[in-house]
Amino acid sequence: MTYARIAGTGGYLPQKVLTNSDLEKMVDTSDQWIQERTGIKKRHVAEEGETTCDLAEQASLRAIEAAGIDASEIDLIVMATTTADQVFPSTACLLQRRLGIRGCPAFDVQAVCTGFIYAVAVAEKFIKAGGIRNALVVGAETFSRIIDWTDRDTCVLFGDGAGAVVLQASDAAGIISTHLHADGEYKDLLQVPAGISNGYAQVREGNAFTEMRGNEVFKIAVTTLGRIVDETLEANNMQKSDVDWLIPHQANIRIINATARKLKIPMDQVVVTVGEHGNTSAASVPLALDVAVRDGRIKRGETLLMEAFGGGFTWGSVLLTY
Repeated sequence: MTYARIAGTGGYLPQKVLTNSDLEKMVDTSDQWIQERTGIKKRHVAEEGETTCDLAEQASLRAIEAAGIDASEIDLIVMATTTADQVFPSTACLLQRRLGIRGCPAFDVQAVCTGFIYAVAVAEKFIKAGGIRNALVVGAETFSRIIDWTDRDTCVLFGDGAGAVVLQASDAAGIISTHLHADGEYKDLLQVPAGISNGYAQVREGNAFTEMRGNEVFKIAVTTLGRIVDETLEANNMQKSDVDWLIPHQANIRIINATARKLKIPMDQVVVTVGEHGNTSAASVPLALDVAVRDGRIKRGETLLMEAFGGGFTWGSVLLTY
C-alpha cells in the first residue's frame, strides 16, 4: 500500500514584528486585554511589496531541503491561501516558477484557515492514486492585506507567514486519514464581503477587509473542533490517548484550551504558537508543525492530529504517523 508521508517541513515569518504595545498606539486596546482574550503577544507582518509568494518560497525551500530532495523532484504543488498575489495565475504557479520547476500540476486551494488541511488531503489523494512521488503542500498568507487596522476586534488577531511540507510516496505509514467539511450557511459570521464578481472596486481601493462576529465564531469553533477530532478517532478505532500531539489551528488560545479540555488532551501535548505568530490563517498549522519538528518535540513514529476551522465555515483534520 502506498502512503503519503511527511518527508520535510519548513516555515517562514516576515521580519517585521508588530507587538501588542505597537497596537496600543494604533487602536483602543491594551497588551493585557489582547493576551487575556487571545493569548497573542506579537505577530509578523509583511513589508510593503512583500507578497504571499515571497513567504511561500522561503518556507518551501526549507521544506525541500529538510526532505533531502532537489526542487526538480517535486511533481505536484498545492498552495493553500486566501491572499493570492494575483487574480491569476495562481500563487502555486508563481511559486513553481520561483522554484525553477516546470511541467508539474500546480494550483491553489481556498478554504481560509482550513486551507492547509484541505491541501494536504488533496495532495494525499494524488499520491495514493499513483504517479506523484513528491508533493509540495504550502499554506501561506499575507492576511494583513485584508485587515482594517482601525478595527480593534480583528487587527489584534491576525499575522502573516508561510508553512510547507513535502509529502512523499512511501511504503511506510504516513497519513492515516483526512476529514473535510464545510457549511456555507454560516458565511456571514466570518468573511470579506467583496470580491472579483461582487464589488471588485472595493478590492482595488483597498476597502475589502475581514469582518468577524467573534463570540458566535468562538462558540461554533469549539464545538466543531471537538466534533472533528471525535470523528477522526472513531473512524480509525483510536482513543484520545493514542494521539501523541495535537496541532490545532492557531486562532485563539481560548479556543485551543477549550478544545484540549473537551478532548481531555493535556496542554503539554498540544503545539501552541499563537502567542508568537497570531492567527496566520492557512499558514498556522504548518508553521506550528515546523516549529515542533525543528525544536525536537515531534519525533518520527509519533501520531499527530492536525485540525483547523475557518471561514465558510470550513473545518477538517488530518491524522498521521510522522
